[in-house]
Amino acid sequence: MRHRFSFLRISLATLSIFAFTFATSHAEHEDKIQILLLGDSSTAAGMPKVVAPKELRFEDVIRLLLAAEADLPPTNVINLGLSGEFIRGLIDSGRYEAKVSKLPGLDYIFIRYGLNDDSKRENFEANFPKDYHELLAKLRTDHPQAMLIPMTVIPFADEKTSTKINNLIRAVASEEKLTLFDIYPLYAVALKRGPDMLNYRAYPLSKIPDNLRSIAQRYVNAEADPKVVVLDNRLDAIFGHLPGWFRDRHPNIAGYNVIATETAKFLAPVIRERRAKK
Repeated sequence: MRHRFSFLRISLATLSIFAFTFATSHAEHEDKIQILLLGDSSTAAGMPKVVAPKELRFEDVIRLLLAAEADLPPTNVINLGLSGEFIRGLIDSGRYEAKVSKLPGLDYIFIRYGLNDDSKRENFEANFPKDYHELLAKLRTDHPQAMLIPMTVIPFADEKTSTKINNLIRAVASEEKLTLFDIYPLYAVALKRGPDMLNYRAYPLSKIPDNLRSIAQRYVNAEADPKVVVLDNRLDAIFGHLPGWFRDRHPNIAGYNVIATETAKFLAPVIRERRAKK
């Protein structure tokens, strides 16, 4: 199946607004468990929504997997992930107050930050935990009934950087006495089936050899810096030899399905346990 992206002019920021509007405008809060996803681009799932708009969205897969458990009530999954976001940015930009603070009836809030914090937050190792504690305090105040669930980052950065980030997240979760959802090793196991099977390819058109541009052109998006974008390995045989072809580690649909599956596995027994205590 051929995909032509040249007509698409949807920025990730616009896409995030659209995703939020879609989720909240269709949310039915009565008799449904409300689940919120907070995080960066690895939560937002922006590129698959642009490239394959007819495919199930990341948040919908979580909802449907939970619905497959016959003893669980229906859920509504709201994805407020945003490409490039870090905790300080979420708070200081006003996005937390505008988009997160007033959402009604939240039951579970998954929090997955750290990758952008590491690159954007000065004095990261000291300030990231402080920012995380601040966000958790805000969430507790605004959503006192919600279970707060810190998550480790996926294997996106190198192992040393990932370990540094995840150790800080584990420490925050321990200090806050919160249950940690450790997605990192689960995603890493899935990657062993193929190191590039869970990430899409996004490669600058300017780096494609001139004699191959006719093949690449039909897969180019319309951003200011045009890239060849595919969600799978269909062009690996043609362009896989180019330096950096596999560099982008953002999840593709298969990657998000791994995260969605593990999220549902994590959450289903938690929901049962909390319901049993009521």
